[in-house]
Amino acid sequence: MKTGSTDPNRDERRVQIKRAALKVFAHHGLMGTKMSMIAKEAGISDGLSYRYFKSKDEILAELVKDAVEGSNEAFALIRNMPGSPLEKIRALTKEILQEDNHHFILMQQVMSADNLPKEIAELMKDHDTAGMIDTVTSVVAAGQQAGQFLEGNPRDIAMWYLTSIVGLMNLRTHELEGYRPPDIDFMMRLVVKPTLL
Repeated sequence: MKTGSTDPNRDERRVQIKRAALKVFAHHGLMGTKMSMIAKEAGISDGLSYRYFKSKDEILAELVKDAVEGSNEAFALIRNMPGSPLEKIRALTKEILQEDNHHFILMQQVMSADNLPKEIAELMKDHDTAGMIDTVTSVVAAGQQAGQFLEGNPRDIAMWYLTSIVGLMNLRTHELEGYRPPDIDFMMRLVVKPTLL
């Protein structure tokens, strides 16, 4: 199916389906998601969903492309934004912990999945995981030099911070009764000296 349509209604419907699919993938995982579930979330019939996308893998490929671009842009923004290391890590934490950050959850699912479709595996080659870690490491190192961040190996601290956020985002997908994600200040305690919070 053509993705470069000039029909605004068609484009709006595709966006509607992709938004629904993102939510369903985030909550049910790559394997647990079915086209019928996406159609139901989008409020359309199964048959109608196939007029816009051939399969859930086609939708997933578009979502992964968007998520890779968004992730790379977010970390480039953090790397290049003005402000103190404290302001940068706060902005990053806020971005990741957004209530509807389904793109981040999807990326974690895809990164840990086995046997990805070839097209999606190719798209993931553009995801700059090393750059993401390097960005957080450099912010931590700068924060340590400014006396704002905890002492220790900056890369270790960056990895622990990222691992903690990933784990919390994955918990959110399981919709545990009574679970609510921590606030930004709690997450900041992983890297920032307590006296600065």
